[in-house]
Amino acid sequence: MSNLEKTNFAILGCGIIAEIHAKGIAETEEASLVAVYDINQEISDAFGNKHGAVSCESLEQMLAIDTIDVVCICTPSGIHAEQTIQVAKAKKHILVEKPMAITLADISAMIKACEENQVLLSTVFPRRMSPQANFARQLIQEGRLGKLSLCSAYVKLYRDQAYYDSAGWRGTWEVDGGGAMMNQGIHTVDMLQWLAGPVASLYGRTKAVLRDIEVEDTALSLLQFENGAMGVLEITTTAYDGKGQRLAIHGEKGTLEIEEDTITKLEIDGEEVQLPEFEDFEVIPDGHRLQIKDMALAVQDKRPPLIPGTEGQHSLEIILGTYQSSRLEKQLNVI
Repeated sequence: MSNLEKTNFAILGCGIIAEIHAKGIAETEEASLVAVYDINQEISDAFGNKHGAVSCESLEQMLAIDTIDVVCICTPSGIHAEQTIQVAKAKKHILVEKPMAITLADISAMIKACEENQVLLSTVFPRRMSPQANFARQLIQEGRLGKLSLCSAYVKLYRDQAYYDSAGWRGTWEVDGGGAMMNQGIHTVDMLQWLAGPVASLYGRTKAVLRDIEVEDTALSLLQFENGAMGVLEITTTAYDGKGQRLAIHGEKGTLEIEEDTITKLEIDGEEVQLPEFEDFEVIPDGHRLQIKDMALAVQDKRPPLIPGTEGQHSLEIILGTYQSSRLEKQLNVI
């Protein structure tokens, strides 16, 4: 394998999620981690030493390294756009953590910068990489559930006040961009719209029920899908039992339910459904590893990544629409 072509990665921001990226790079034979940078030099140095990468003293220094192909952006959400544009201008490809940005205008600017500089842009949605999710999507697209009627998602997680107090940017509009829906729920929001189709309109309510934060710890959204189906998003970080995520998709011919990343129910009228034997998959770290592998191969093969930056706007439209609907207390069109 010594002659295997490598795509060289750098990591911007050396916090918790950066460890998952570093692990994914290390476990991908087509990828190599060569540099890291964090605004806290001590953290950057320790991270670089741990993962055998150069610790840079500035983003500019990191971007000046000619051998870097891809930069993983693992910083707080509110600065993704500014950093993505800077990285794109340095002619580096970009894999940016969720949420891709906290405004639709920022997403548009990120996409434009990458197009103008002819670099690839991908956003992290690891749940899309699971074999169960791809099986479910194909099944729905083939029409085996029939016309969809009720398509809902539930995210029941627990974050105490100490979680929000642990970092000054958490629970703020300026940097976090939102609360339970924007940060913990975004993967499930994305999965629901990816499986059931675009959302045409919604009516949302959001509130900080238990936590002392600017943003919401609980969110509800009534959805009207473009295909005629209806649905509910129910998301909170106040569920003490913390059951995780569940999707329930109903159609005229059948029902599909997914808990976390396991298909727990699949019933189709007139069919004896036999689920395939899926390979073991954990969203973290497997989803990140597969996206890193895809990005490495996309660079080598000069093709778009499986989850291009344009996909980052769909879930954000639903989330920001829910926030605005809650503020205005009215139904809003999404598309």
